[in-house]
Amino acid sequence: MEKNDVRHGVIFAAISYLIWGLFPIYWKHLQGVGADEILANRILWSFIFMCILLTFTRKWGLFYQTLRSFKHQKKQGIMLFVASVLVSCNWFVYIWAVNANKIIETSLGYYINPLVSVLLGIFVMKEKLSKIQYVSVGLAAIGVCIITFAHGAFPWIAISLALTFGLYGLTKKLIKVNSDVGLTLETMFITPFALLYIGYLFIKGDHAFLAVSASLDFLLIISGVLTAVPLLFFAKGAQKIPLSMLGFIQYLTPTLTLILGVFVYHEPFTPSHLLAFIFIWTALSIYSLSQTKLFTNSKKRQQAKGIA
Repeated sequence: MEKNDVRHGVIFAAISYLIWGLFPIYWKHLQGVGADEILANRILWSFIFMCILLTFTRKWGLFYQTLRSFKHQKKQGIMLFVASVLVSCNWFVYIWAVNANKIIETSLGYYINPLVSVLLGIFVMKEKLSKIQYVSVGLAAIGVCIITFAHGAFPWIAISLALTFGLYGLTKKLIKVNSDVGLTLETMFITPFALLYIGYLFIKGDHAFLAVSASLDFLLIISGVLTAVPLLFFAKGAQKIPLSMLGFIQYLTPTLTLILGVFVYHEPFTPSHLLAFIFIWTALSIYSLSQTKLFTNSKKRQQAKGIA
């Protein structure tokens, strides 16, 4: 792996996680618009943006070729549809939570997400973990239990975000499709439902788009670009850097979100929150260091073989 590739990969990945981490600021500007309408517009304009991108990159041929391939590879088509549903559910919960002043809980969800991916790897992909990695999963579970008991209720926002994005990542791993084409297909599958809902809101006369202000309309349209761009940067970054390095950069998103929730939007951060986050931060540190050690040892073995 060349140094330039790694450097570009780090930049691409960091940009994607930086945008995701700052998303609460954007959604806060759409307060007053229902999360359901924001989601419908986000899906629609994401699809339109991806169509424009495919035109400029001349990938429509690949798009139609991929679509035709689903006749013989039906599982791929089904998995792509499942991916579109999962990411839509994730978007809805996240938008609703931010505008309901639950930013800290969304941060918790995205801290838990990497460890959900670990569990999916164990039970679905039959991957094996070291003892120290099992310890990290246990520590994260303790952190979730602390939040649950402190609130007296199940932290459904955090768990929903972690599960939907973890399952989304699993489906994307099982789908062998070009990233640009894949994202276009994902948004295409769910766009008819978004259009139907937007039409329903217009008939009902209960819509914000084209009814409040030009600035609000602009923000809703741009939500499509802000949805697609970080996903595309993420895909490019993931191809160029090791998974362990990507894991470290991933924590930029929930850390920024946590900072915004506490210091900008002044959400309550209790001692129970602090204790839970300490367990989860410790778990993530242990897991990430174990992954880095595995990667380093693997590189050394490869170099030793090359010398031999």
